Amino acid sequence: MSVARKKKGAAKRTPRKAPAPKKAPKKAPKKVVAAIPTRPQLMRLRRSRVHGRGAFAVRRIRKGTRIIEYLGDRITHRVADLRYENKSNRDNHTFLFIVDRGVVIDGGIKGNEARFINHSCDPNCESVIDDRRVFIESIRTIQAGEELNYDYQIGRDRTDPPDVDEIFACRCGAASCRGSMLWPPKRKARK
Repeated sequence: MSVARKKKGAAKRTPRKAPAPKKAPKKAPKKVVAAIPTRPQLMRLRRSRVHGRGAFAVRRIRKGTRIIEYLGDRITHRVADLRYENKSNRDNHTFLFIVDRGVVIDGGIKGNEARFINHSCDPNCESVIDDRRVFIESIRTIQAGEELNYDYQIGRDRTDPPDVDEIFACRCGAASCRGSMLWPPKRKARK
């Protein structure tokens, strides 16, 4: 039987371990947005006297009911500007909904029926932003057959043409109609 002897001055060899596999960098856990119930079965689309197609109550909707989420392609303001840069400034038709300083929802792409809810200066609904999501909720009881609407409050811009109020004219017919979908209302000229 042979016995291996360690030579004097030789380093002891230890078997090399395979390098530990590199761990993938930890990703932030994907935020799971809790389901927020909406009730799209409360409305149907049909021709509107206000503008194009509109959303109408199928049955009575109580005040405070969350009716539908405004869906569409979630994009940045820059992408929205680039996407519609060739659009005529005389065209008032838009499905863009500003959520915050970073996000715009383009209801014209991957959108749902919420994009057909028309503007009114005396609305029966309002838009509510909850966790960077947009919902349409009733602010008073709405009767069956009544058109759903909310105040768009489209922001004014310094680059708007002088006749922007005519371009974004309101046709809601409310007694309190301000004549424009823009917000704030146009200031009256000082004398």
